[in-house]
Amino acid sequence: MTARKYKTKQYDELLEYLKTIPGEHVTVFQIHEHFQKIGNSIGITTLYRQLDRMIEEGVVKKFTVDPRTPACYEYMGIENEPGEPYYHLRCESCGKLIHIQCAEISELEHHLLKGHGFLVDPGRTVVYGYCEECRRKKAAEKSASGSVQGK
Repeated sequence: MTARKYKTKQYDELLEYLKTIPGEHVTVFQIHEHFQKIGNSIGITTLYRQLDRMIEEGVVKKFTVDPRTPACYEYMGIENEPGEPYYHLRCESCGKLIHIQCAEISELEHHLLKGHGFLVDPGRTVVYGYCEECRRKKAAEKSASGSVQGK
């Protein structure tokens, strides 16, 4: 049995913060901004180091969508048990990363393996499109500009 790594105050503070946002994806810069707002001066390098430790322990999962955007981190829990595969949706308008579990997409994954011999990595699979909020905004803008032009 290996000895547990030494836990620091920063590790504990970061863990407590991540527990308050389960299921959300955050960047190191968003985490840093949170700590700055509450008057805690945890540095970015320290955050990366602590997140790397949490990834090793399975408490946090790191997601890299593409090389142009920063990695996102998600709190997975202390007793992280593998569950249903998860997928990511990326809004091309606002950049939001949406984490979903969906049986229909799992069926597609199964089809790709059986029918085409291709094994999908669901945790790294990203479907690009537009979130509901951005589509509503776009529809409202289009409606407003159409009513102005129609007068």
